[in-house]
Amino acid sequence: QLQASGGGLVQPGGSLRLSCAASGFSLDAYGIGWFRQAPGKEREWVSCINISGGGTYYAHSVKGRFTISRDNAKNTVYLQMNSLKPEDTGVYYCAAARVFCSEYGSWYNYWGQGTQVTVSS
Repeated sequence: QLQASGGGLVQPGGSLRLSCAASGFSLDAYGIGWFRQAPGKEREWVSCINISGGGTYYAHSVKGRFTISRDNAKNTVYLQMNSLKPEDTGVYYCAAARVFCSEYGSWYNYWGQGTQVTVSS
């Protein structure tokens, strides 16, 4: 089971750190993806990380502002979001797939419940 947390309301230019924690299995064997869905829009891929040492990837819209990382000792993957913009608003989901991550949602075996991120003044 995956659980995403850390969302909230933040002003433009602010920061949030999202967490994706696993229970019942070890994340160190899984690639992890973050996706988001804004009201009335389709779900979009944000970022993903392969198993340790395997690479990190970002959507063009967040590159340079967001950083994905993993702490295998805590069985958690993080998404540090800086310089947040109103267009970053949405429900953020994490997902897990064996070894490699992907920008395609259908690749993933496990999904967490979402956490709401609202960027507004």
